[in-house]
Amino acid sequence: MLLTGLRVLDLTDQKAAFCSKLLTDMGAFVIKVERPGGDASRNAGPFMGNEPHPEKSLSFFYNNTGKSGITLNIEHKEGKKIFLELVKKNDVIVESFSPGYLDKLGLGFESLSRINPKIILASVTGFGQTGPRKDYKTCDLVASAFGGQMSVTGSFKPLKHYGEQSYLTASLFAATGIMLAVRKRRMTGKGEHLDISIQEAVASTLEHVMVRYFYENIIPERKGSLHWDNLFHIFKCKDGFIQITLFDKWETFVEWMESEGLAQDLIKKDYLDKTYRISRLDHIIKTVENWTKTHTVKELFELGQLMQFPWAPVDSPQKIVKSPQLKARGFFKNVCPARNDIIKKCPGLPYQFGSKPNQSVARAPLTGEDNLNLYGKELGFSKKKLEELSSMGII
Repeated sequence: MLLTGLRVLDLTDQKAAFCSKLLTDMGAFVIKVERPGGDASRNAGPFMGNEPHPEKSLSFFYNNTGKSGITLNIEHKEGKKIFLELVKKNDVIVESFSPGYLDKLGLGFESLSRINPKIILASVTGFGQTGPRKDYKTCDLVASAFGGQMSVTGSFKPLKHYGEQSYLTASLFAATGIMLAVRKRRMTGKGEHLDISIQEAVASTLEHVMVRYFYENIIPERKGSLHWDNLFHIFKCKDGFIQITLFDKWETFVEWMESEGLAQDLIKKDYLDKTYRISRLDHIIKTVENWTKTHTVKELFELGQLMQFPWAPVDSPQKIVKSPQLKARGFFKNVCPARNDIIKKCPGLPYQFGSKPNQSVARAPLTGEDNLNLYGKELGFSKKKLEELSSMGII
């Protein structure tokens, strides 16, 4: 694995747990450090069987597969000492506390660097470590709104993306930044403090939106199921929805519809002119949908692909897990038997490096599951010492 040998301390909640999961998937040894009793993100749903329980959170399970887990109160004087001992033995720390929190504990980057000059600290926060809004409270919804995604998503009203896309985006940038910092450290021998703003991560994904605003002073409108450049639209079929390119191979497309007697006036030569087609876009969409409604998704998808149309069904999760393509590539992985009471399978990596991918993934840790093993192995603590620390609320 690419990151085998890299050691990571994970002090994140939902905002950045996916970052350390990515590092785990690439071979890093990640230790999830939770407060005694477990991290608050264990209380985030959905839950297995709709039964709220800190060990049945599906979001926590997914974001923490493959990690080891310990509990530690870094606000306690003794807990802080233990944490600093762990810092000496690790390469990277990923955290998502409010700006200044670690500094108040004496665990800011400068303090950590004195303990381990090679340490890389990745801080993922709503608005970054600096600026007038650095202390504002955030969540995925806030980030989606402040980052600009929501303003260009939806039809008549702004629409939030599904799930926690803002957090996932920030985590991807954080993981990339960490790998770059590791590469730089090999050349300089020094660590780095990475300041990742979720708002900036979201704004970085706006691609054409920002480009058009800067260079054309145009604010794109929300287009719903229509691509911003009118390239494709999502249409209703007999049994679902399909994404269809509107102007690709126009004459062939219209001939197909006409062979079924549903092209209406689209056969007119006027429509060969792209400018004219755009001026009649609403009519074209209505006419095409009258045609797609007479077909199943499978019919249009398979025949469209045979005719070199880049069309695609809008698949549900139920269909995705049965995808012959994903099955052939081994994308969905079995969860190790020790925890498949919670979940049987989960998504794997979207990239492969030539070698045969693993067929299973390790489960997420139970609360403090690796305390005995890691504290004993890493710091030489006896079982009696651990019991004492536990009774004091330190671990």
